[in-house]
Amino acid sequence: MRLGLRIFFAFFAIAGIAAFFVLRVFIAEVKPSVREVMEDVLIDSANLLAEQASADLRAMPAGGTLDGTRFARGVADYAGRPVDARIWGLDKRSLDFRVYVTDVAGRVVFDSATPAATGADYSRWRDVARTLRGEYGARATREVETDDRSSVMYVAAPVTNAGRVIGVLTVAKPLATISQFIDRAERRMLVAGLWLLALSLAVGVAATLWLVWSVRRLRRYAQAVGTGERATVPALPGELGDLAVAVDGMRERLEGRHAVEQAMRAMTHELKSPLAAIGGAAELLHDDLPVPERQRFANLVGEQVVRLRSMVDRLLELSKLEGIAVLPTPGPVDMVALARAAVRAYEAVLAQRRLQVRWGGEANAQVSGDAEKLALALSNLLGNAVDFAPEGSVLELGVHPTAGRVAVVLRDHGPGVPDYALPQLGQRFFSLPRPHDGRKGSGLGLAIVKQVAVLHGGTVAFANAHPGLRVTLSLPAA
Repeated sequence: MRLGLRIFFAFFAIAGIAAFFVLRVFIAEVKPSVREVMEDVLIDSANLLAEQASADLRAMPAGGTLDGTRFARGVADYAGRPVDARIWGLDKRSLDFRVYVTDVAGRVVFDSATPAATGADYSRWRDVARTLRGEYGARATREVETDDRSSVMYVAAPVTNAGRVIGVLTVAKPLATISQFIDRAERRMLVAGLWLLALSLAVGVAATLWLVWSVRRLRRYAQAVGTGERATVPALPGELGDLAVAVDGMRERLEGRHAVEQAMRAMTHELKSPLAAIGGAAELLHDDLPVPERQRFANLVGEQVVRLRSMVDRLLELSKLEGIAVLPTPGPVDMVALARAAVRAYEAVLAQRRLQVRWGGEANAQVSGDAEKLALALSNLLGNAVDFAPEGSVLELGVHPTAGRVAVVLRDHGPGVPDYALPQLGQRFFSLPRPHDGRKGSGLGLAIVKQVAVLHGGTVAFANAHPGLRVTLSLPAA
């Protein structure tokens, strides 16, 4: 599973579990909280009504009832009052209090909802019994045993006379009358919870996308470095940015170490041949040789010294190019003019080898770069073609602007390159024998061409042209 999906699913699971438990806690607290508020209101109401009933209960004869008293008429008038109230968007159209009064023995002397209950013994009912004992009396009873919504809450208050309990007044209210408020609160919490979850997921998706985008940029950079490209360190914030910088530093150190090791091995190998030739010629020059032989060995030493000097010069040029991360001051460069200048620099060699340059395209084409380094690349490209071109043959050279790029194409008519060797062209110290003398070069010329192309954001491609080799230097157009 991809990193982005793993992070998203982990965030989804955490947010979902957190939202579930938060909603469970909130919803689980709604009903108890509403009941607590309702009980508080019932306590106030019961004590208020107990004071109103006190005078009538004191004046009631033993064994009598409160029917017809001022208190009983007031409660009846309350029950008959019309009500049409809108409470925060919910309608209330009925008055729901049930009021009953018992004497000091727990006998019912008044019941607003069930007049037939008058005379019944409520002394064992929790609300009445506890109040008569001087405790707080309340109970909740289900009218339907299996339905919690059918519960009725009863709260009692003592009716007193000179500090002595003479009866109990109980106020009752069905929980069903407030169920619409509970249901609305639960719905609002559920909707708010879903919105919270959706917002959390949106934040999670955004954070995941940002993290995946950053990691992918870092991965693309690592892949580019792995393929040998000169990639720019991605600008990332925080720890990912530090990681990118650390990876780039590690790449530079490893590349430097690897390049030094590889260069030393290759250079040691390349130096063996000219040094052996110089050493052998030097030993022979100590002997008494004829003048022609002495001259031949002296020329051999001179040729090998020139070869070594050329190798050192090109190594220095390549080392300078590899030490440049970004071109300092790129400017517009006319590639046609640059190519013509490179050909003019080789006029003497071309005439000596009887080589002709045939132009296959001279369209106006400019690139943004360093003219000196591009001239160095073209010079090495042309020098490589001259080395492998048969004497008296033709070199085909063209500059072609195509689709936002400028391609410099050079083809010789030499033996070409074996297929196995094509991927290795452009590596330092990799070379093939020249057809005219069988000697191998250092391979540094094409390595310089490749490095200049990389510095300019371009590429170098090699392909057999049958006969010969076609080299394409492709650069972004200005």
